[in-house]
Amino acid sequence: MNIRTLLLAILLFVGAFFPVHGNSIDGVRVWPAPGNTRIVFDLSNKPDYKYFSLKNPQRLVIDFKNSKNLVSFNNVLKNDKRIKRIRTSKSKNKGTTRLVLELADNYSLAVFPLSPAGQYGNRLVIDLFDQEQITQRTHTPKNNKRDIVIAIDAGHGGEDPGSIGGKGSYEKRVTLAIAKKLANYINKEKGMKAVMVRDGDYYVSVGMRSEIARKNQVDFLVSIHADAFSTPQPSGASVWIVSNKRVESEMAKWLRNRSKNSELLGGGGGVIKNTRDDNLAKTLADMNKEHSQGVSISMASSVLKQLKKVTKMHKKVPQHGNFGVLKSSDIPSVLVETGFISNHREEQNLNSSAHQRKLANGIFKGIKNHFLSQPPMGSYYASIEKREHKITRGESLSVVAQRYNVSIRQLKTANNLTSNTIRVGQTLTIPRAD
Repeated sequence: MNIRTLLLAILLFVGAFFPVHGNSIDGVRVWPAPGNTRIVFDLSNKPDYKYFSLKNPQRLVIDFKNSKNLVSFNNVLKNDKRIKRIRTSKSKNKGTTRLVLELADNYSLAVFPLSPAGQYGNRLVIDLFDQEQITQRTHTPKNNKRDIVIAIDAGHGGEDPGSIGGKGSYEKRVTLAIAKKLANYINKEKGMKAVMVRDGDYYVSVGMRSEIARKNQVDFLVSIHADAFSTPQPSGASVWIVSNKRVESEMAKWLRNRSKNSELLGGGGGVIKNTRDDNLAKTLADMNKEHSQGVSISMASSVLKQLKKVTKMHKKVPQHGNFGVLKSSDIPSVLVETGFISNHREEQNLNSSAHQRKLANGIFKGIKNHFLSQPPMGSYYASIEKREHKITRGESLSVVAQRYNVSIRQLKTANNLTSNTIRVGQTLTIPRAD
């Protein structure tokens, strides 16, 4: 027997008693959210797995074939309410790592692998959804002097960090900070109410973002993001609305591709949504499409005018792009890119609490001014008694604006004026002051 044959025999003998693992579980992350919990297992290679559920008590069992576990599960659950414990268990198959998730209840389940994307390698994702999350609701805002409800979508989150600045800033943290400040401004305004699409560091799929907005019967959705480009030179904010036309600008193409990569990072956006019957919702959405587009265009212009006062603008007019979070045609919406996190100076500004407040206040004033001039029927804003002023000789728009402590722009918006020219005897509607 030659040396090569002898070595091969030894390897076969050792392998029979000590299986060689072709994969390993290198990390685990748990992302609790109001309606679901996401568990992400990081693996060295593409996972080969099987899973099944057990009752009394509720458990989810996952078998990772030809794999070994290199992580501890002692401190990964934090404050999650859906998973009581993660532990290992013996499997009949040699070389298989069996993990058992002991659950607090019976949850809707999604299990799927994710290929390497961004800073992540191969992953296996488990989503546990509360049962009520799969109920379809249509968008029908209530009346009777109700609050105007604004959904605030903090871009990215959890498994999806968004863009990362040169100094390590995560877009998901910047957007959440601005979103919370915007919600604070809105909730302090009589007649308005904010709904946070996410209020913590967890991932929400594009489809679920729209679903949360529908569930809360919102009048409008604003999605907060921080821009990025392949070079650090571009800077400034921009406001985007959905376009059914082909995306034309290079920046729009870049952002669209970045949005797609973001969905790969978060992953599994359609797993639960595809199990629903959306036919009724789509029919109702098509009926509201023209109204939504009109509101979105008007709102984009209003928000952009206010942002010009507090930050540099990358684009001075509303931009058009095919972004998933804006595509629910029954919900008027805009996407605000608050600045370029890839620009060194703007990365610093976006992490400044003072600058975040300025941006949030600018967005808020844009939203408020739009609804002052175009209040939804049945809302508190629509019930506010309008003041009127009849123009006398020698008066100008600036004189009237100063008298009532409003801006010339507000006067023009409230009266659909395209110039500063007014005539004696003309009656103007006076909007509320900021």
